[in-house]
Amino acid sequence: MSVFDRFRLDGKKMLITGGSRGLGREMVLAIAEAGADIIVTGRREGSLQSIAEEVTALGRQVWTIQADMNAPTRCEEVCEQVIAEHGAVDILINNVGGRREDIPTEDMSLEKWRELMDLNLTSTFVCTSRMGKAMIAAGQGGRIINIGSINSLVAGRNITGRHYETAKGAVLQLTRSVAADWAQHGITVNAILPGGFMTEPNQKWAREKPDVVSMFRQQIPMGEHGQPEDLGPLALYLASDASRYMTGAGLVIDGGYTLW
Repeated sequence: MSVFDRFRLDGKKMLITGGSRGLGREMVLAIAEAGADIIVTGRREGSLQSIAEEVTALGRQVWTIQADMNAPTRCEEVCEQVIAEHGAVDILINNVGGRREDIPTEDMSLEKWRELMDLNLTSTFVCTSRMGKAMIAAGQGGRIINIGSINSLVAGRNITGRHYETAKGAVLQLTRSVAADWAQHGITVNAILPGGFMTEPNQKWAREKPDVVSMFRQQIPMGEHGQPEDLGPLALYLASDASRYMTGAGLVIDGGYTLW
């Protein structure tokens, strides 16, 4: 078998949450190009239609589900729907999340804390639990990829909202512990920890807090933010047989930001 054949995903099916824009979109396109069919959730009908057209143009099947995965009950409904309509998927990417708020810890309400923890942590737990159970029952193994952050490891500079560091740190440890539990079932569980990528939310931060974003860029040894398309190949590696012997890993992709 050619080394390139190990990256092929023909006959596979993937569920990705929040996959219609930004980093999610790039992961969808990379994995669809490698041969997988795609089930994608998103909040906006327009962006879901757009990604569906792009996947179809690659010759793959695609199904879209409009859903706000911030709500745990909605996460469960989506998982139930996917299992009922498609059975166990081969690949799950938990991509939903975001800092969204810059509220100091001392000023954050309990209600806001719970809302943001649901967005960044509970959604990952629910989908991992429900879709992972289906993978175990199917007995065919699987790939689970959780999108953490460099803030799984370090605190963001000159910005508050420490709900994000807390949730993303928990996502990394959830990844590692579930990987240990499910290795016996042939299911790998890994995390991608992106640094600064100029996605739509970060472009918003750049407009609102240009000094913070500029300082962040100055701290990157490679001297620039990542582009969303930089993430697709890494997601493909973790989704494919090329990463067969890797599980419980947190792979940092940040231009060297966390090196100093």
